[in-house]
Amino acid sequence: MAKISAGVGPKLPQVVILFGATGDLSRRKLLPGLCHLSNAGFIPGCKIIAVALDDIDVDEFRRQAKASLDEFSTRKISQEEWDTFAGNLSYVPLTAGAEALKAEVRLAEQSFDGECQRLHYLSVPPNAALSAVAMLNDADLVERSRIIMEKPFGTNLATAVSLNKRLHEVFEESQIFRIDHFLGKEPAQNILAFRFANGLFEPIWNRNFIDHIQIDVPETLGLGKRAGFYEQTGAFRDMVVTHLFQILAFVAMEPPTSLEPSPISEEKNKVFRCMQPIEPSDVVRGQYTGYRQEEGVSPESDAETFIALKCSIDNWRWAGVPFYLRTGKRMAEGQRIISIAFREPPKSMFPAGSGVGSQGPDHLTFDLADASKMSLSFYGKRPGPGMRLDKLSLQFAMRDTGLIGDVLEAYERLILDAMRGDRTLFTTAEGIERLWEVSTALIESPPPVRLYAPGSWGPNAIHQLVAPHAWRLPFERTWRDPNASGS
Repeated sequence: MAKISAGVGPKLPQVVILFGATGDLSRRKLLPGLCHLSNAGFIPGCKIIAVALDDIDVDEFRRQAKASLDEFSTRKISQEEWDTFAGNLSYVPLTAGAEALKAEVRLAEQSFDGECQRLHYLSVPPNAALSAVAMLNDADLVERSRIIMEKPFGTNLATAVSLNKRLHEVFEESQIFRIDHFLGKEPAQNILAFRFANGLFEPIWNRNFIDHIQIDVPETLGLGKRAGFYEQTGAFRDMVVTHLFQILAFVAMEPPTSLEPSPISEEKNKVFRCMQPIEPSDVVRGQYTGYRQEEGVSPESDAETFIALKCSIDNWRWAGVPFYLRTGKRMAEGQRIISIAFREPPKSMFPAGSGVGSQGPDHLTFDLADASKMSLSFYGKRPGPGMRLDKLSLQFAMRDTGLIGDVLEAYERLILDAMRGDRTLFTTAEGIERLWEVSTALIESPPPVRLYAPGSWGPNAIHQLVAPHAWRLPFERTWRDPNASGS
């Protein structure tokens, strides 16, 4: 595994206290990610103290960690790399208490020459977060530390305000990193580069040229063992507040004064302040057929596994431009796209039957998959006599650059940013509270759920919601495969 040049990671060695270390997120993402960051040389030194309810010893935890890497890591590691990583793992059962955790952290810190930094990662359910915070406080581990909080951050405005208040009794706001793995993805960050580094697009990124915007994240997966969790949260709390609204802010924000964390966070918060309250009449809630028969689900459940909504941003740039958001489980395809629909020409000089306008407006589409892609569609003349137009597209994929191997996975990027103290891709207390505030009417008076068939695109009512426009998914044309013959 190649070593990374200095300057891209934290300056100080890190002691990571990982709560929920035997849980699903830790096994799938966090342990493989920490292993890669450590072995690739992003971190000058890293000790990981795992904390969980399981009554096991450090050897058993290392065995479980190795199994997790073997199953879920996207990068193969050598025996030497595993031995190095395993030697930096230790384990403290939650039942051992604050003093045992404190002693283990002190031991880890003494292994470094000089100063080091602490990073607390709370990979635990929301109802367990505050008890973990209390344990860290009792163990005197707040100083020289940063803390990563998993979603959802509250379930409404009152709970978010209360959670922030309780957190601020222990940690300063500057120490708190509320994570959204969508913003850690390379294509999400590429939106900033695309908008603000190119003179071609920023001048037309406004209501004068853009007709509407869609952020669409359908998923083919069901809920599995998360059905009980969805009974308490639903798709809106799980996906829209924590993910889709954050992506919306990147798309809609004004140019920051610099690419520093504070200016970017401030511009995102300005977007949230300008968001209009979500009206229940602009929302379609759905539930896939069969959800109520799943384990842990009430036979009369009103929890939504699908949601589509229209929202607006009341500022100079976006006045009158609707933003359409959609996400759901057990849908026809798994996609993550942002689609910018441009206004059509005010008058056409092309003859009837030419095909102009027949396939909708021009679109700029961002694919938010890890191997990011983007496409710009437009009308062009079909070769031959007469004036017949077809919809064409310019497409770019990250793999075209030959740098796809340099892409960090979302959790890797965000963990690294938190270690560096870079808050660019994290949500502030003000931002999350404002999002719950604009969601209050929907939470208090949600429209009824409508059933939809697994493998579909959601309830039929979504077409009335987006009218007179149409949903960008499913695509009429697939992404081009550069490896296909003739490409």
